Amino acid sequence: MTMGENRHQVQGFEVSLNVPGSKCFDDDGRLKRTAVIGSGVLSLAWATAQLGWIAGPTVMFLFSFVTYYTSTLLAACYRSGDPDSGKRNYTYMDAVRANLGGFQVKICGAIQYMNLFGVAIGYTIASSISMVAIERSNCFHSKGR
Repeated sequence: MTMGENRHQVQGFEVSLNVPGSKCFDDDGRLKRTAVIGSGVLSLAWATAQLGWIAGPTVMFLFSFVTYYTSTLLAACYRSGDPDSGKRNYTYMDAVRANLGGFQVKICGAIQYMNLFGVAIGYTIASSISMVAIERSNCFHSKGR
């Protein structure tokens, strides 16, 4: 058993939680992450259609440029120090701490929490509006106009 390997006995069977070269773990011994698509993707087609043929594709192009730029910045900050063997930054705050440090971490944390709070309020309002629209459409179906 190597130093980084975790083994447990489960009813007489030895279970290895960190096998080198495993598909489930990265080279640091943590579980590999998977991607999640948010609900914003679901409404993107409708929102673009509401903008029309000129503004819709223009906004899509601008958003794709911003997404590309920010994703390259995050990819560059994924490891601190050496790009191949440096310490991994598993969270956004780890990357900020490794690259900026000090007071900037607190500022970025405050901005992250304000953004999370605003998004929660937006989803609450949007879900209540959607529920009212569903109830109204059910009323139209059952009673007519």
